[in-house]
This record gives sequence, structure tokens and C-alpha cells, in this order.
Amino acid sequence: MTIFIYAVLIFLVIRFSVTVFNFLSNPKLPRVVKHYHDKVSILIPARDEAGNILELLNSIKNQDYSNYEVIVLDDNSSDDTFKLVADFCSTNPQFKVVKGNTLTPNWLGKNYACHQLSELATGKYLLFIDADETIKRGLINSLIARMEIGNLALLSVFTNQVMQTIGERLTVPLMHFILLNLLPLRLVRLSKNPAFAAASGQCMFFNAGNYKENQWHERVKHQVVEDVEIMKLVKQEKFNAEALLANGLIYCRMYKNLGESVNGFSNNLLAGFGNNIIILLLYQLLVIVGPLILILNFNVALLVLPLTLIVLSRMMISYLSGQNVLINMILHPFQMFFFLIISIISIKKHIFKTGTWKGRTIKVI
Repeated sequence: MTIFIYAVLIFLVIRFSVTVFNFLSNPKLPRVVKHYHDKVSILIPARDEAGNILELLNSIKNQDYSNYEVIVLDDNSSDDTFKLVADFCSTNPQFKVVKGNTLTPNWLGKNYACHQLSELATGKYLLFIDADETIKRGLINSLIARMEIGNLALLSVFTNQVMQTIGERLTVPLMHFILLNLLPLRLVRLSKNPAFAAASGQCMFFNAGNYKENQWHERVKHQVVEDVEIMKLVKQEKFNAEALLANGLIYCRMYKNLGESVNGFSNNLLAGFGNNIIILLLYQLLVIVGPLILILNFNVALLVLPLTLIVLSRMMISYLSGQNVLINMILHPFQMFFFLIISIISIKKHIFKTGTWKGRTIKVI
């Protein structure tokens, strides 16, 4: 037991060190005042997004960049997505909507939709975003500026998360918690090692020439966490790439309630750990079970260090991700509980191949 407690404390110190590094290096997308004029293709895969997509389209229309095209691919929606977008496009000539092809074998739906969108795009840059997002003035200029400064093939941005229900607040903050507690985000750009790879499919900004040369989505067509796999490939091919936090320039409401959150995160959590059940269980043992054992020991002297590190970590991560610090502090134990639940469900889905999203079975090859 003593060895286990020491292992828990050491792992906690390591994670805290990573969080401090991220906090001090402040890996946010810098806002710029310079205006660019290169053509940007904004590419939006949409499946059953009638309740979300008009808010996104209006946010694009109202932003401060002029040389762009927007292409929405309706991925065999069962709702009014296509009609709503078509009506919007009829009065906004820079926007168009197309019907996606039937999903082909060995492809996952979103990857295939993004691939089709890339073939229709004519811009110098390709911006892939999801239909449940909104963008703010300054985003596109800031993305281009960062691409030019770093001579990047890919820039991925972790969006600010919108949370309106208690179910969302219990689960959605886990995404930034895991990211900023485990990976020094600046190393995605600074290190050539593909092991330092992170990306968010909610905002992927590519150099179009590089993308079309390498066909990134086609090369990861069956991958659940295609965003991270693309980032790994880009780095393996020795191209420059970077992952940053959104800095209030793009927002996403991923889920509407607890059930959607648990189902959505459990579809890809294990894939984020390389589909390695042992690694995920070990992480849970050190992050959740370990601190719980320390608390149950009622050893105040032993608890001072871990509680201090956990509190400070949550404060820094909440600040970086633009989330409410106090709410995350209060809900932390409950978030960890749901993290454990999501992990168990994710393992079960992986073993029994029962993962689904918007009516499609998620097949892991």
C-alpha cells in the first residue's frame, strides 16, 4: 500500500508539473490586428444538425473576413438540415450545400464527409469545423497569421466549450482536464516527436496544397480519433504543426445533456488512450482510485500535498480553458466519478463493438 501511495503522489506531481508548464506557457491562439486576403474554404460536415447549424452559418456571415467560401456537406441527414442550409444559401452566395455520397466501407462517417468536402474546396486554406460551433470576429485572421509565422501544414484549435446544463458541466470539462494535465501543449509544435500529438476535430486548419498532396482524412479513414491521428501523421512526415487553445475565438456546445455527453465521450475515450484498456485502467487507478484511498485513510498530513495540487491544477486548467473556476472546483469529485463511468462504458463498447453515433455503428479496425 505504501508503494502505491507513493506512486499516486509521484504521478500527481508529474501531472501538476505539466499543468504548470501549460499555465506559464499559455498556449492560446494569439489574436492579431493584421487582415489577410487569402481565400479560405470553411468546410462543415453536417448530419442531423437542424437545431444547430444556422447559428454557425450566421456567425460566419457576421465575422470580419471577406475572402471565403462555405461548403456544407449534408451527410444523409434524417432531419431538415439540408433544407435549412439550402434556404440560407439562397440569399448568401458565398455559402453552398451539397448532398454527401453514401458511406463507403472502411470509412467512418465524419472522415468520409471531410474527405468529400476537401475535394470541393478551392481556397488556399481549409478550415474544418463542426456544425455545433460558432466563430467570432478575428478567428480566421488569427489562424492565417499563426500558419504563416510557423510555416504550418496544420493548426488545430481546442474550442471554448459552452455548457448550459449540469450534465454538461459534469462531463465536458474532462476534455481540457485530461489534455492540459497530461500533455505540455507547446511541445506539439516544438518537438518533432509524433508522441507529442494533440488535436481537436472541432477546428482543423490546413494548408490546402499540403492537404491535397497528402490526403490526410483518407489516410485515417477508419480512425475514431482521426484528429490526433492526422496530427501524428503530419509530424511523422516532418511537416510543422501546432495545437492551441481557442482564446475565445471559437465556441462549441458539444452536447445538450448528461446522456448525450456520456454516450459521446464513451465512443472515443478509449481510442484516445490508443485503445489500450490497461493504460486507461492504470490512469484511472492513479488519478481517481489513488486519491480516494488517500482520503479514506484520514491522514491529514498525507492529504495536504495532493489536495493542494489538485485544487491548483483545477484552477489553472479552468482559467486556460475559459471555464468557471469555482464551478469546476465544486464539481471536481463528481466529474471524476463520471470520468470513471465513461471509462467503463468506453471499454464495454470497445469489447462488444456497440459504439454508435447518430444512427451509425462505430467500427474500430
